[in-house]
Amino acid sequence: MRKHITGFSNPTVKYLRSLRDKKHRKRAGQFLVEGLRLLEDARASGRLPQTLVMAEGREHPLLERLEAEVVAAGGDVIATTPDILSKITGKENAQAVAGVFDEWDTRLAALDRSAAPIWLAAQALRDPGNLGTMLRTCDAVGAGGLILIDDCADPFSAEAVRASMGAVFTVGLAQARWEDFLGWLRAGDGQLVAASLRDAVPYRGAAYAAPCFILVGNESQGLPEDYELACDLRVTMPMKGRADSLNAAVAGAVLAYEVLAALGD
Repeated sequence: MRKHITGFSNPTVKYLRSLRDKKHRKRAGQFLVEGLRLLEDARASGRLPQTLVMAEGREHPLLERLEAEVVAAGGDVIATTPDILSKITGKENAQAVAGVFDEWDTRLAALDRSAAPIWLAAQALRDPGNLGTMLRTCDAVGAGGLILIDDCADPFSAEAVRASMGAVFTVGLAQARWEDFLGWLRAGDGQLVAASLRDAVPYRGAAYAAPCFILVGNESQGLPEDYELACDLRVTMPMKGRADSLNAAVAGAVLAYEVLAALGD
């Protein structure tokens, strides 16, 4: 059964609004997703929101199915005004629906490195748009997932989720400090490859091996020297214009497709 909320000062409205803030998301272990397309991607991947918030008077067959599945799973459905939904999402022209999801396990131990021949890793990635783009790249190349190293943007922020175009729900995701990641990697099979200028070989024709972990660094500073030196392979991509480097997410995508071709997939 739907619960109707018509007041801006309702405690549930205040709680939902708070999920726009990283501090509150981490404390609650939940995050907010806006838009029927993203919610449908989540549903198709086996994830349902704990709470579904809909604007009054909006009807759509996919929305009706989503509502029925949320109710069947024991979740909550809230109907409210478009103005209150805009207040919750922080957008003047909010979409017709939003959902609250529980964050899931992002420890390295939850990953199965044998699940795919390619993985992406990013160190100190600050831009949620780049983070979302790397998740989309993971989905596109069939990568096992994205590993976020050290202090990265929040993968459960509205900006990152939106930029991922739903890939946050379809690919693996882990967060770890560098020393923990390196210990985990060296405890099993895995080649660590970085885009670098330090003793690097051309990225075309390099000796890639599965499972291959492609590592990119911070948007402005790149990878720390000791991180690069810990890699099994360092590769360089030609820069024929005036720019001296590619965008971090673009570099990851270029390398991912080269590794995909090299491994014969």
